[in-house]
Amino acid sequence: MPGIDWINQNLMFPKPKQSLKQRLYTIIYDSHTTAGRSFDVILIVAILASVFVVMIDSVETINQEYGELLLTLEWVFAILFSLEYIVRIYCNPYPLRYIFSFFGIIDFLSILPTYLLVFFTGAKYMMMIRLLRILRVFRILRLSHYVTQSNLLLVAISASKSKILVFLFFMFTITSLFGSVMYLVEGPEHGFTSIPRSIYWAIVTVTTVGYGDISPQTALGQTLSSLMMLTGYAIIAVPTGIFTAELSKTMKEHINQTECPSCHKTGHLIDANYCYACGAKL
Repeated sequence: MPGIDWINQNLMFPKPKQSLKQRLYTIIYDSHTTAGRSFDVILIVAILASVFVVMIDSVETINQEYGELLLTLEWVFAILFSLEYIVRIYCNPYPLRYIFSFFGIIDFLSILPTYLLVFFTGAKYMMMIRLLRILRVFRILRLSHYVTQSNLLLVAISASKSKILVFLFFMFTITSLFGSVMYLVEGPEHGFTSIPRSIYWAIVTVTTVGYGDISPQTALGQTLSSLMMLTGYAIIAVPTGIFTAELSKTMKEHINQTECPSCHKTGHLIDANYCYACGAKL
């Protein structure tokens, strides 16, 4: 039971009542509160439901039988998300910062296709962009540690971009040369109607994808094709090795392998003062 002094203090100095805008801000933007967490969970369920509606609407048999119902549901979701977007702008103390933020742009793009349906019938399939709004799950479930780990991947990619660009330029040169040679060897009668189309064949071959829409028919062309396939197996491991080396280097620079004294977790950032798992001081 609270003491008399505590009761008298709260009666004499009651907490200031929040305005409607402040309460809305707490619910929508603060996932640490019960109301905010519940709002975000409901929002994610609604996003998944709207994406599911778009997916099943693309099935022709379902569209023919339930097309009108699915369209009605889509408009319901669009109106709800539009109201949510407007309320986010209304209660945010810095509305322009939200509007031009990553999530602000995604929120706007997720509701835009429904209104474009009035002019373009195929616009509804652009609604799949709503899946990007699920990224809020990292904030809701407090998975910031995983976001940090993903940042390490981005750092590694950025560090290896010059080497990757050199590799891509080399690959472009190789495929252009092979494509030009195959254009001369096979010719239009075997599907190699132009040098760009032959380069397309070379890219498909060297990456070992092999669609099969164009294939060499002469013995020399098949020999060159076999050589390209073997070259592809040898080359395709190069960017993987470059990225792996940079990732290993980045992790050594940013990750502290010291164990947490409380839960014995490792993998903390180099400048971390507290454990990401239990919060104990390192």
